[in-house]
Parts: sequence; C-alpha cells; structure tokens
Amino acid sequence: MEESTSIEKNESLKPSFREAIRFWFILGWISFGGTTGHITIMHDFLVDKKKWVSGKKFFQALNACMLLPGPEAHQLTIYLGWKLHGLKGGILAGLFFILPSLCIIFGLSLVYVYFGHSAFLSALFSGLKPAVLAIILFATYKVGQKSLLGTWHYTVALLAFLLSYFVKVPMPWIIFGVIILGFLLYFLKSKEVKLKSEREEDDDKERFYHVNSLEIVPSVSVRKICVQFLAFFLLWLGPFTALYLFMPDATFWKELSFLFTKSAYFTIGGSYTVIPYVANLVTEKFFWLTKTQMIDGFALAETTPGPLVIVLAYVGFMAGFNHFDHSYAMAAIGLAATAYFTFLPNFALIFIGAPLIERSQKNMAIQYVLSLVTASVVGVIVNLAFYLGKGILFPNAFGWVDLDWKALLWVVVSIFLLFRYRIRMLQLIFLSLIYGFLLYLL
Repeated sequence: MEESTSIEKNESLKPSFREAIRFWFILGWISFGGTTGHITIMHDFLVDKKKWVSGKKFFQALNACMLLPGPEAHQLTIYLGWKLHGLKGGILAGLFFILPSLCIIFGLSLVYVYFGHSAFLSALFSGLKPAVLAIILFATYKVGQKSLLGTWHYTVALLAFLLSYFVKVPMPWIIFGVIILGFLLYFLKSKEVKLKSEREEDDDKERFYHVNSLEIVPSVSVRKICVQFLAFFLLWLGPFTALYLFMPDATFWKELSFLFTKSAYFTIGGSYTVIPYVANLVTEKFFWLTKTQMIDGFALAETTPGPLVIVLAYVGFMAGFNHFDHSYAMAAIGLAATAYFTFLPNFALIFIGAPLIERSQKNMAIQYVLSLVTASVVGVIVNLAFYLGKGILFPNAFGWVDLDWKALLWVVVSIFLLFRYRIRMLQLIFLSLIYGFLLYLL
C-alpha cells in the first residue's frame, strides 16, 4: 500500500489540457536552434518553470528517445505530451511541433523554385551555406565532447566516418555493426566498463512534479502492442496505396514512400544521421535533386523552427517538382507525402517502443551499447560536414584554385562567433543573410 502511494502522480500539479496545448503550439513557432534549442526550451518551461516534469524523468525520457531512430526532439515532444495527457496529448504535441516549420518550408520551397536562379537569392544563399557548415562543425564538437569518452568511442566514430564517406556503407548497417560490437565489448570487458550515472534525486523532491521517476513502468501487453502495430501499419498503408494507385508514375511514389519510411526507422542519431543517408540516395541513386539543390535545402531548413529533419519535406517538394516537369501540384504532394512518411514513424516508435525502452533504463549493457551508437553518430556528422563542405567551399572542382574564399571566410567567422561568443543560431542566420546581401551589393 505504501509503495502504491509513493509512486502516485501529483495530480495537484497536473496542467490543464488547454494550457499544455498552448505551450506545444507556441513551441512549434519558437523552437529555433536545432535539437539543443528544442530541449533547452522544453526543459526550462516544463521542468524549471511549471514543474510538470521532474528533471530526472525529463532526461530519462530523452535517453529513451536517443535509443530510437529518428529525430529525438520530436519524439521527446510526443513522449512528454503523452505522459502529461495520454494519447491525445502525445498526438497534438507532436503535430504542433512540426506543422509551423512544415508550412514555412513549403513557402520557402515555392520561393526557391520561383526565384532560385536570381542573383539576389543566390547571394543570400552564398552567405547562408557557409554558416550551415559552421553550425555542423560546432554540433560535431558539442556532441563529441559528451559522447567520445574513451578509446573505443573514438575508434567507432572514426570507423563510422570512413565507412559512410569513403565506402558508402548505409547508416543502418553501420548502426547494426556498432550494436553487435558494443555487446561483444561489454561482455568481454564488463569488469572494466564504468558508465557515469546521474546523481539520484531525493524521492521527496520527485513528488513535487506531476510526471516523475517514481512512477511504476506499466507491464508490457503483447495484445496492446499488436493492436498498435496494426493501427500504424494501416495508417501507413492507406496513403501509400492511394499514391501508388491514383498518382501518375507509381514507381516514383513507391520509391519515395519506401525511402522516407526506411530513413525514419533505420537511422539512429537524429537529423544529422538521417540527412546524409537521404542526401546520398536522392542525389546519387535516384537523381531527384542536384547536390547544389540539396545543400540549398539544408540552408533553408536552418532558417525554420522545428526539427532540422524538416529539410526532408523540401527534398520531397523538389523531387516532385523536378520529376514531373516543374509541376507545383506534384511538388506540393511530394512535400506532404514525404512529411507524412517521415514523421508518422515517430508517433509509432513512441507509443509502441518508449514503454519497452523505459524498462531497460537501468540495463548497463544497453547503456554501454547506446554510448557506442552515440559515438558513431559523431562520425556520421563529420561525414555530413565533408559532404556539404565540399559543395560549399569547392562548388566547381576540388582544388585550391577552385576554393571559394568568400565562403571560407564566413565559415571561419561563423565558427569564431559560435565558439567565442556562443551566438544563437537565429542571430547567426540573420548575420549570414546580411553577409550575403553585402556580397550581392559588391
């Protein structure tokens, strides 16, 4: 009886559904700065200001989302919305997080294809793209600081980069190999493996939060999992069938549907692993976009709130636009279909997978393997930096004669501002647009 009392939620601190939805809606419009920015905003509001979620539970939820493929910030939003108000809370939190950025990227994509070849817009992009490269390098440093903890972590990161950039090994296979290696290393060197654990918060302090770490994880229901799996499969099958049967060029829509579904389910590590995986396929296998268009899309995505993976919606837009002879209607359908197949898996993974992962939070073997998977993500981010950097700094050919010195200058300036003054992403984007405008005037 005492145990059941100790793990009850503090209902007096439960937010109203209306108040929570208002926050999720506002978050979708102000969440600039990538995953770090999203997590900071949510933590400040949900943990520090409102005390709806305890700090310990917040980071446990984040760790659970990091175990899953796809963008962890979007999944964390769904997870916390679900914890606060059940199924409807999770669905609306997840939708409000992506809809603003989806609308913005649609508008920017229209502007891009209509004015993309103008000297003015090209100059603005010439300021934005070097800043994007600097942001990726900064992200590599920040992630590497926290995830590269020993010799094996550095080794895995290096191997992930070499295999993805030079050998073109798909990301899912790299992750699969790292998982096998991680379990082997753990059981061979289990006595030497020591992971840093978070400081345990006092139980009395935890009870001051509506969602806290004292909750008992519900038992796993195989029947419930099967029902949920069937429901999400039907949600995927319906739009896929409609595109395949009723749209022109069924092969194109089949490839698009499978590509973005696959990228959502098999790329662990968030946006920085999904994007290079997709970029390589759409530019070098399917030829839906040129490399320049892909880099431009990445720059556009940096100017929007929401997850960086929203760039895939732009990819779908451009794929439909290029494949169907510059059809705006097909471009819009391509964007909508891509967004649907990219973000639907996040809801499925949270509602089906998160309760299962919660049960493995204290499993040291899984935590060690996760640390190696996170290290491999560093290598994939470096792969993305090389992929974009080559196109930004050497737009015509790879050689010192062809180096774009104006782009290199702004990369250096942007890195200096990020590291020395901790400038916000939105401020850097604004300065980069000014730099591009000055290049246009000159």
